[in-house]
Amino acid sequence: MSVGGANARSYENIAPRQVAFLGLGVMGYPMAGHLAQAGHSVTAYNRTATKSEAWCAEFPGAQGQNGFKKTPREAVAGADFVFCCVGNDDDLRSVTLGADGAFAGMHAGAIFVDHTTASAEVARELHLAGEVQHVRREARALQHLGIELSRLGEGGAFREYVAQICQHVDKKLDGHLIGRHGHVL
Repeated sequence: MSVGGANARSYENIAPRQVAFLGLGVMGYPMAGHLAQAGHSVTAYNRTATKSEAWCAEFPGAQGQNGFKKTPREAVAGADFVFCCVGNDDDLRSVTLGADGAFAGMHAGAIFVDHTTASAEVARELHLAGEVQHVRREARALQHLGIELSRLGEGGAFREYVAQICQHVDKKLDGHLIGRHGHVL
């Protein structure tokens, strides 16, 4: 089976998770598909609803749970991991911030993984927004990870756990440290 033109592959066996994927463009569509094929329950959001509908038709869900929502906030409800792959800084802000943004709907402890080729400025901005969310909810902060192609940030057991689920998206995500938010080592 192929995923949006990608070759089929085997997936490391980890427990299925509730996952949201924001942005079903050229890169996001197959990435979300790999998560679904690995057995995760994926809820998708795309600004063009027809892309979300097409994705759901192609990936009806290993767990029977895949679907799409009309806003990022709705898409992330209940998700343990929120993946994002949109066009630029402004697109990233539009799907994460505000009343219908992802950060407004993420539960405490949810992990935000950004694949967008975006500026260091927006990475730091979103990290601060996650900390603000922490204060408002009086629980653990949203953890914002910036991932660009083959780099993955954070340390210890948390880094290893995130690396496992991220490898379902792309096996090239091999755990290279990128440093603090918005800083590449």
